[in-house]
Amino acid sequence: MTQKVIIFDFDGTIADTVDALVTIANRLALEFGYVPINSQELVLLRNLTAREIIKYSGVSLFKIPFMVKKVKGELKHKIPELKPIEGINTALIEFHNQGYHLGIITSNSQENVNQFLKCHNLDYLFDFIYSGVTIFGKTTIINNVLRQKNFKPEAVIYVGDETRDIESAKKANIKVIAVSWGFNSAEALSQQNPDFLIHHPSELLAVMKSC
Repeated sequence: MTQKVIIFDFDGTIADTVDALVTIANRLALEFGYVPINSQELVLLRNLTAREIIKYSGVSLFKIPFMVKKVKGELKHKIPELKPIEGINTALIEFHNQGYHLGIITSNSQENVNQFLKCHNLDYLFDFIYSGVTIFGKTTIINNVLRQKNFKPEAVIYVGDETRDIESAKKANIKVIAVSWGFNSAEALSQQNPDFLIHHPSELLAVMKSC
């Protein structure tokens, strides 16, 4: 029997970073030439894809990698304040105990992820962490992981909170669980037709049993 592999997104899926990222984004607004995000706009943005958000913001694509790098650097100082999504610890520990391979693919920095996991005694649960600037998706990184780890696509499932996570997983021919507790709204996620759409980490265990 092939061992199942679960690849998680980090921000908004494992770590509750949305508020911190919005605060940092607002602080960088003047430098990168966009209007700070208010609570009404955040509701709007949660219903948009990554491409639509960039178009809405008016930020040049050329500036995006520099902005992402700066956000990662500022987030580093907030790691000790950040909390895991409520209930995710229990699910991760149970998956580990059941023998699943667990990994993370993120646009955040590996340093930030490692620091967060160690702060919450979760670092032992993960077999791998891959980081990269993934403005529009993570397909290339997913494919690299599948190749390097010799994982069969049918044995892998991706868990993420954004529409680009769904798009990337589909392009890599792996199943995807969309979670509504992160950045994108349940409505926006549903429009991308994920294999599963869930609303609490406790549902992860039931979904994996059905796969």
